[in-house]
Amino acid sequence: MGRKSEPESTSLPDAKGAIPLLATVGYEGASLEGLIAALQAGDVDMVLDVREVPWSRRREFAKGSLSEALAQAGIGYLHRKALGTPKPGRDAAKAGDRDSFARILASQLDSAEGQAALMEAAALARQGRLCLLCYEHDPRQCHRSEVAARLAALAPLEIRHLDPTAETGQRS
Repeated sequence: MGRKSEPESTSLPDAKGAIPLLATVGYEGASLEGLIAALQAGDVDMVLDVREVPWSRRREFAKGSLSEALAQAGIGYLHRKALGTPKPGRDAAKAGDRDSFARILASQLDSAEGQAALMEAAALARQGRLCLLCYEHDPRQCHRSEVAARLAALAPLEIRHLDPTAETGQRS
């Protein structure tokens, strides 16, 4: 049931010899408690919500509720719409049109707003243990993997995908 993802390392260490961690997580199928446990197991300091619309049918994952729950757990929260997939891209993904999805996402991330948000996120990732949050459980099916790859091109980062549905001890 619990899946453990191996970390993907990218780039070179910083001046201290450590490569900052950039985690990613999708809350699909997870409980709020499981998400927070995975973030804590991954030693995450800040969650960067990369959903274009930070709303969820599951109230605990809507922006306000999630931000409050994370704060109570000692984890920061930011939302950056510019790092989200626009509705036409989400529609293409739902339809299985991965080429259109990728093209629409690239256009969003290449926009002035997208580039500014990527630069801000890269700076945050250099400062501490940042985690990109989105809905999709499988990072290979989620745009957050592309956001993570673009961030790793801007800063030396170790990318690790966290699994909030895994058994304790297998969350990262």
